[in-house]
Amino acid sequence: MFQKKTFFLITCLFFSYSILSQVQSNQAIIELEKKIDSLNVADKNLEKTKKWFVLQEWDSVLINSSKAKMALKNRELLPYLYYMRGFSFMKKKMFDEAKKNYMNINKTFPFYANVVRNLGGMALEKNEFKKAIGYFESLNEFPKTRPLNFKQSTVIHDIGISHFHLKNFKKAENYLNKSIELQKKENDTIFLIGSFMDLANVYYEQWKDDLAVPYFEKAYKLSLLTNDHEIKRKAALNMSVVEENRKDLTKALAYRKEHENWKDSINNQQKIWNVAQFEKKLAVNEKEKEIRILETENRLKSSQREKLIISLISAVLLLILGSYLYLQKSKSHKIITEQKQELGLLNKTKDKLFSIVSHDLRSSVNLMAKSNAKLIKNINKKNYEEVENIANKNASVATSTYNLLENLLHWSTLQTQQLYFQIEPIELHNVIQQIEFNYKPLFENKNLTFINNVEQPSFVNADLDSLKIILRNILDNAIKFTGEKGKIECSSFVFEDKNKIYLKISDNGIGMNETTVDKLISNKTLLNKKINQKEIGTGLGIELCKSLITKNNATFHIESKLNHGTTIIIGLQKTAL
Repeated sequence: MFQKKTFFLITCLFFSYSILSQVQSNQAIIELEKKIDSLNVADKNLEKTKKWFVLQEWDSVLINSSKAKMALKNRELLPYLYYMRGFSFMKKKMFDEAKKNYMNINKTFPFYANVVRNLGGMALEKNEFKKAIGYFESLNEFPKTRPLNFKQSTVIHDIGISHFHLKNFKKAENYLNKSIELQKKENDTIFLIGSFMDLANVYYEQWKDDLAVPYFEKAYKLSLLTNDHEIKRKAALNMSVVEENRKDLTKALAYRKEHENWKDSINNQQKIWNVAQFEKKLAVNEKEKEIRILETENRLKSSQREKLIISLISAVLLLILGSYLYLQKSKSHKIITEQKQELGLLNKTKDKLFSIVSHDLRSSVNLMAKSNAKLIKNINKKNYEEVENIANKNASVATSTYNLLENLLHWSTLQTQQLYFQIEPIELHNVIQQIEFNYKPLFENKNLTFINNVEQPSFVNADLDSLKIILRNILDNAIKFTGEKGKIECSSFVFEDKNKIYLKISDNGIGMNETTVDKLISNKTLLNKKINQKEIGTGLGIELCKSLITKNNATFHIESKLNHGTTIIIGLQKTAL
């Protein structure tokens, strides 16, 4: 009787995980392929890994996944590589390596349930039955809304098998009965045969032959309805052993003969498949020979054609070369002329720039020197009220000079294309608020009222640093040309083009006439000297603003009237939320 039990235990192991694992593995491969395709991943190594994974070429999967893992740019795709590697190691029965890869996958992975399922299956095959139960039972903790691409009945079945090996026969019987009920509803004939055999073994192990035999008979009858010769062979073999134990040698011999017939059928199928593979290999070799002969003939013909073509091409090339040299000479002459004109224009721009800057710097330094002389005299006379006035004027001159130098620096970096640009979503109201905080001392110095009426939230696409430069230059001008107790207001509005937010900066200062406005808006001149300007400054700030506004894909408009203030409107690209 001991031999009987040992035999059925081997049969049980065959059905317990190998068949069920194979079915759920194929389903997992299909689902994983769909998921990776849906991600639209443009990675050659990952695509190769997926291709070999679908073809179930496990060695090729491991080779290509190693390459993909080192070169993968999107690290979010790493779990898919670890899953395919772990799966491949598992199929090659390298369970420790499979587990190492699976442990690198976190619970947010879409196929994490499969990871746990496979870890449990490997533990079962390694006879680590308590660990297997722990993995299988943890699958109950997964949300019911999360889809599983394996059947719950297979997990319940494997928990029963684990308890069987731990001699927990009552639990094994309960779990296997549950899996049988589910498999009946699912019409899974193959799974049901395995579960019947496993439950029969549970009873056989407890010497309950009267309960075990009916399940072996059920398994045998169901096997006749399948096309799987291996399952039929196993079922017939089981029935042969059952009848031997019943002492009915006639039936036992009949089942044994049926078992041998199915075994021979399987062997014949294998031989036929091997012969077919051999014939296919021969046919491929013959076809390759034909291809090589055709390739040799084509090379000879190609060689003859190439000689003729080379002769014709040589003649054409000589003609083209002569024409090319002539055109190249004409082109070089034209390029030299254009470069000469461009160099002349750059020299004029440079001279004009240095002329204006040196004039303003000299004026500011001269003004500072005279003012300091007055400051010293008043200090000696202890005329502190006048000292304060002179100090305030000196501070204003220093600020203007600093702004001039800062604009010059920004202008030079912009002209040499060294200014770093990063277009990103920016909340306009907060930027104005920051600049208002920085300019508060200047507003208080002239008793100016500043109002920030920009709507919240107002998100625009712009480079933050360049936007601050633009706003500071506009506010500098507004402060310069607005008298004591004046008002500066920032507001925003959306016009017909709803893709833009318009920022309006208004002051009630001295304003400008139409001629000055036209010159400031015009792109024909590099710099423009403002009229009615009592403080130090040039048109460099406005020119810098226009260049930066263009780089931010924005628009620029000036509205002004002499003695009635100035309004500057900047149209910025609205952020799509």
